[in-house]
This record gives sequence, structure tokens and C-alpha cells, in this order.
Amino acid sequence: MRNESILVVDDAPEIRLSISEILKREGFNIDVACNGQEAIDKCGMNFFDLVITDLYMPIKNGMDVLYFLKEYSPETICIIMTGFGTIQGAVEAMRQGAFDYLTKPVKLGEVILIVEKALEFRELKRENRLFKQELRDIHGFESIVGVSKAMQEVFDLVGKVAKVDSTVLITGESGTGKELIVHAIHYNSERKDKPFVPVNCAAIPAELLESELFGHEKGAFTHALSTRIGRFELANKGTVFLDEIGDMSPVLQVKLLRFLQERQFERVGGTKTIHVDVRIIAATNVDLERAVNNGSFRDDLYYRLNVVPIHIPPLKERPEDIPLLIQHFLLKFCSGKKIRVEGIEKDVIRYLESYGWPGNVRELENTIERMVILADGPVLTVKDIPDRILKTSGKPIGADLSMGVLPTDGLSLSSAVINLEKTLILQALEQTGWVKNRAAKLLRMNRTTLIEKMKRQNLMAPNHEVGKQGMSKPVQ
Repeated sequence: MRNESILVVDDAPEIRLSISEILKREGFNIDVACNGQEAIDKCGMNFFDLVITDLYMPIKNGMDVLYFLKEYSPETICIIMTGFGTIQGAVEAMRQGAFDYLTKPVKLGEVILIVEKALEFRELKRENRLFKQELRDIHGFESIVGVSKAMQEVFDLVGKVAKVDSTVLITGESGTGKELIVHAIHYNSERKDKPFVPVNCAAIPAELLESELFGHEKGAFTHALSTRIGRFELANKGTVFLDEIGDMSPVLQVKLLRFLQERQFERVGGTKTIHVDVRIIAATNVDLERAVNNGSFRDDLYYRLNVVPIHIPPLKERPEDIPLLIQHFLLKFCSGKKIRVEGIEKDVIRYLESYGWPGNVRELENTIERMVILADGPVLTVKDIPDRILKTSGKPIGADLSMGVLPTDGLSLSSAVINLEKTLILQALEQTGWVKNRAAKLLRMNRTTLIEKMKRQNLMAPNHEVGKQGMSKPVQ
């Protein structure tokens, strides 16, 4: 049973009745008004998801209704009805904010199609408003944490590509934060106020994905009981995010390629060509080059998608980001769950740095959330670390390297060097009681160089100061 409410406004009783009856049969809650003033009065007392109003009426007309809705009920969608000879007025109404228009005599089948399209668009606007509230700080990429050189290069790419409409392909392991990067691109682009439509290509069965993307006409296949608007059509002027693009079937790859080339399509079972203006951002954890070589992914589609490639490195390749991520998640969960954690022991950070994080940033986030919830005291200690991490962390990454031993399963050389440097700096600081002048002499480097490395590695003195929000401040 539908629960959307629709107001039908027309001074002709037969038109009010016919439209009302067809919408009631579809399950909508219907109210009617015989002129613009009555419509305005009803909209002032009740909320309607949708208003269908005639353009020319006595007392107050459809434009008056539209202006009232824009000011006092901006979430209500407005559809204008008008005669063939006055379409110009309907076009002006659309410039002023009407969603669409119907020409008289009204075709009842067309009413259902436009109403469904309008309500889907309204829901999409609502979802996008929530997205914008959650990502209101995205302009400075504050929700994406990273100080490593690899992540700074990603930020630089995002800043450049957000200004243009080029197709982007984002790659990286699961849990690295690919979706955050997609949001950053969209909400920093000229399309930020237009729809953002995500589609998970792996979550939708292959036989349904074509309909999801392109829509379908009524009767196009079994159970196609009504016309459906596809995601590309809904996202017109905005951005479509094709997540897990590597899982798309070969048949659909051909149709997507045609769409990328021509920016037009037909709904499943339809003959009308539909043109849309959308930006495509795709993401995958699959090695698409390998998929192209083994024949499971089309090379021409790959080249169409890979206009601007952005690779998100796994967390194990940027361990210098881990302390910052830990503090970011501590602040997030302490604030969101009304739990106060005043600090974290150095050894906890060392254990978390030396863990491999196969689930990447998502696994680290879940781990910190669990530790915050189950912590016995105001300071996180080693006993708060989950057993699976304690058992597999062992010594810091790169410790074997200091003895000239390469692990049998290999390692990232850059990560190992970074961690070995950090280990040696920590040893020098601990041997000298954290007196930086003496530690610098032990390491045969200038004091200023040591301080810069400590800042970059986010190293903290044992008697670190606790910040106003309960997080440890790095040594200055």
C-alpha cells in the first residue's frame, strides 16, 4: 500500500475526477481542489508529496500554487497541466521549478508514468539532501584521513578531476575508502546540487541490472507491470556511481559501452531514444587489466572508463596514516556514542601499526569502535586490543628487515623502510629519555630533521598532553 499523498487541482470537475480515480487505483492518498486558492489553503494546512495543478484557473492559477510551494513546501513536487495551445506557459513553469507538465486532453497512462517519475525524483532529492548533510565538510576532504604521500597524491587528483566532467575509474582493495573518494569528486564538482545515484553492479542480479540502469516499459518482460525509470534517467545532470563495475556481465558491458559513447539509450522493451547528461564514476576491487587480458572484461569499455584512473593504496602500504586514522575514529565514536576515552597507550598504536589490516580502513574503523565500546577505563590499553590482532601483529612491520631477513610472504619495501625508521627513532628517544638533542646525536641527524620526522610519524612523548577532545597531541 502506497502512502504518498497527492493533491489534484483543476476547475473542471471531470478532469479532477478522472485523474483522482486513476491515482486512487494505484494506491495513492488523493485530495482535490477546484482552484488555486483552495489548493494553497490545503497545502498550508497539510503536507502533500505531489501536486498536479492546472495552469489557468480562476481566482489563483497554477503559477500561484507553484510559487507558494517553492516558498512554504519546497519538498513537494509540482506537475503542471495545460492545453496544447498554451505549452509555453508550462515551459515557463518548469523554469520556475515545476517538475514536468501534462498536456490536455490528459492521457491517464501518461499521468501514472510522470507521477512515478516525479516521486522517484523526490525520494532521490531527499537521499541527496541527507548525503549533503553527512558530507557538508567534504569541501576540504576532512572526512578522508591521510598524511602519507600516496594519499596526498590521491587528494591532488580528486581536486583536479572534480573541476571537470571526465569519466573516473577508482581502483583499490575492499575497505580502502573508494566510495568516500567518489563522494568527494561529486560534491566538489559543478554537479554537486544535482542527483548522485549509486548502483552496486555486484549486488543486483545480472538479469535485472539492465532494467535498473536503463529502465523498462510496461510489459517488457514478465512481472514488468508498470513502466520504470532507470538510474541513468533519474541522474540526468548529475553523477552515476557504478560500484563493483568489474562484476558486470559481458552482455551488459556492450550496452554500457554504447551508452558511454552516445549518452543515449532506450528503455528495455521501448523504442524511444532517451538522451541524458550524466557523469560516470566507476569503482572496482578487481584488477581490470588482468580481466581484459583473460577476456572477462571488454578492453574498449575499460579504456572508456579509465580516462582518469585513481588508485587507493591499501592501509598496509601507508602505515604512517594509521595513528591519524586511530585518532579520527576515536573522536568519531567517543562523540557519537557519548563515551569518553581520554587517551591511548603508545603500545596500542604500535600493535595496530604492525597489523596487516586485510580489511583496510573499514577493518580499522570497526576495531576502534569495538575497543571504545568495550574499554574498561578512560585510556585504551593493550588488553583492549582484539585477540586476533594481538596474535597476528607480532613485531612491527620491517623488524625482520633490520636483521637482513625478508619474510617468506614478502612485504612492501616502502612500508618496511618507514616502519624501520620509526622503530629506530623510538629506540633513540627512549634511550635518551625523549631528549631530542641527544636522540638526534644518536641517529647522526640534525635536531630539526628529527622533529620533522617525529611529526610525520606522529610520535608522542610518554607524558603527552591530552587535548580538549580527549585525544593525544603529537610532540611539537
